[in-house]
Amino acid sequence: MIASQHDFLIFIVEDNYVMKKMIIHGGRRLSGSVSIGGAKNSTVALIPAAILADTPVKFDMVPDILDVHNLMLILESMNVHSKFANGVLEVDPTEIVEAPMPSRAIKSLRASYYFMGALLGRFGRATVTFPGGDNIGPRPIDQHIKAFQALGASVVEDNGTVRITTGEDGLHGARIFLDVVSVGATINTILAAVKATGSTTIENAAKEPEIVDIATFLNNMGAHVRGAGTDVIRIEGVPALRATNVHTIIPDRIEAGTFLSLAAAAGDGIQINNIIPEHLESFTAKLIEMGVNLEMGEDKVYVGRSDDLKAIQVKTLPFPGFATDLQQPITPLLLRATGSSMIVDTIYPQRIKHISQLQKMGAQIRAERDMIVVDHTDHLNGAVVDAGEIRAGASLMIAALMADGTTEIENADNILRGYGSIVAKLTALGADVAIEDPVRVED
Repeated sequence: MIASQHDFLIFIVEDNYVMKKMIIHGGRRLSGSVSIGGAKNSTVALIPAAILADTPVKFDMVPDILDVHNLMLILESMNVHSKFANGVLEVDPTEIVEAPMPSRAIKSLRASYYFMGALLGRFGRATVTFPGGDNIGPRPIDQHIKAFQALGASVVEDNGTVRITTGEDGLHGARIFLDVVSVGATINTILAAVKATGSTTIENAAKEPEIVDIATFLNNMGAHVRGAGTDVIRIEGVPALRATNVHTIIPDRIEAGTFLSLAAAAGDGIQINNIIPEHLESFTAKLIEMGVNLEMGEDKVYVGRSDDLKAIQVKTLPFPGFATDLQQPITPLLLRATGSSMIVDTIYPQRIKHISQLQKMGAQIRAERDMIVVDHTDHLNGAVVDAGEIRAGASLMIAALMADGTTEIENADNILRGYGSIVAKLTALGADVAIEDPVRVED
């Protein structure tokens, strides 16, 4: 069901959608090469950012993931036309109107909160009811709200619905200090401030590569965003944004890390192409510490068969530290290491949905005092498991490739949300993987 008012957007989750299954017949050693697609975490912010433009925009190297198609449905509901083919996404926001969003498209799309900043920058107002997204513990939006208020907006919260309005003078520049390092708050503040009157300074900003990517896109349209990639970002507001070229999205460092883990855990020699090694240094450093056989190139890495692995300790931190999105994908590889490995996730301590599911497959893994302990496990068996969210699904997918027998991963749409063309990529490496379509539940 969708509820609406003429001057803002509301969306509500539907409950009658049955997700897909991923079926994996495991135990095969994999080899070959794979190319990494564009960054999901850039793409899901760039698409909302496109509505700030006064011209059509075009993105290249767009991953073919479920989130992209859901964002296209949201755009269409606002009369923003889009076309996606062969990794190229065209978005035309020149006839945008304010209208309710389709609820199914945002059922599990946490990144829809970037429409707060984008709509605020475009119309000076927005109302968003959050769908929830990945259930990996609290992800509060208080820093987003703090930033919008500093820019001159009035914000009212009511049962998960946030209504943001501005007066006749619109948004104005401000100095904003984020109390915690937040990628989402940093991006939303940039989107709201890029057309605001005057100068905005964001202090204690997140430094992730995806933020640099979004700033590059906006600057190429005439924005004045400086300092992206550092902890202080300065923005001079501009009255209009006009696209003049195609924006190529950066490679996905999380997909790259997932395939690095997969290659080390179940590969007999896999080359991973289209990466930016500097974005992966904290991850590859841990693989090297384990004893993984890596040969680094300028934009690729070869992972040779890796035996005699050592246990390690992992602590997730904001970039350039070890990414929270990679603590689950590295877990199956840790099962092969001699001894006990330990993971402390300082970003999302509740990101443990994969643990109970890996245990079903025979993994020696447990949560203990805000820490994940991964013991050496000789053997995994196929099982019916549930991909509770994207990166938990990636962890189960790697474990299923390692395991003997057949694994059914339920709620596989969560994997498809983050990994483009995943079945084709795995099949090319020699895996036996298929997606089983859901049976639709009638109203």
